[in-house]
Amino acid sequence: MARTGKKAEESAKLRVYRILRERIMSGMVAPGLAITIHGVADSLDVSAMPVREALHRLVADGALEYMDNRRVRVPDMTASKFDEIIASRIALETMAAERALPFIDAVRLTRLQSLDAQLEQAYAQERLEQAISLNFAFHRCLYEANGAGVMLQLLESLWLRLGPFMREATANLAESYRVDRHAEAIQAIADRDVTALKQAIAADIQDGVGHLGRRFLSDTAAF
Repeated sequence: MARTGKKAEESAKLRVYRILRERIMSGMVAPGLAITIHGVADSLDVSAMPVREALHRLVADGALEYMDNRRVRVPDMTASKFDEIIASRIALETMAAERALPFIDAVRLTRLQSLDAQLEQAYAQERLEQAISLNFAFHRCLYEANGAGVMLQLLESLWLRLGPFMREATANLAESYRVDRHAEAIQAIADRDVTALKQAIAADIQDGVGHLGRRFLSDTAAF
C-alpha cells in the first residue's frame, strides 16, 4: 500500500508539473501574474504538495520566479533578455534542424505539413494559445527526428521563457505580418536542402516572434 501511495504521489507531481508547464509555454499565464499554491491546487483538484513541487521545478527551469513564500509569477520580459533568447534559439534551432534533416522521412514530413495547416487555422481564428502550442509542436516534431533529447531539453527551456511573452506580443493579429516560414522549411526538407532549411528556421524566429517581440517591447517602453 505504501509503495502504491508513493507512486500515486509521484504521478500527481508529474501531472501537475506537465499541466503548468504547458500552460506557461502556450502563453496561458501572463507575465507578472501571481500564481498561488492554493489557487492551482483548487483548479486542478489536487493537494498543495504536488503543486508546491511543480512550482519549485518551474522556478528552477526559469519559467517562474518567486515573489514571496506563497506566490510565484512568470517573470517580465526585458529587451536584453528577449534578444538573448532569440539569439540562442537561432543558434540552437538551426543546428538542430541541420542534424535532423537526414532522419526526416515521408511520415514525419506529412506530420509537419499537418501541424503547419493547424497552426494557420488557429491563427486565422485568433486562438492564440493553441497557435503558440502548435508552433512549438512543429519545431519539436522537426528536431526530434534524430532523437535530439539533450538539445530539445535546452530548447524547451527557452520556449518556456518565451511562451507567455509570445502571447502578449502577438495579441493584435490584425497588425501582425506573418510569412509562413514553416512552409519554406517544409519545402527545404522535401528538397533535402540544408542551407534553405536553416535559413527558413532562422527567418521564422528572427522575422516572426523576433520582429513582433521587439516592436512590442519598444511600444511598451514608449508609454
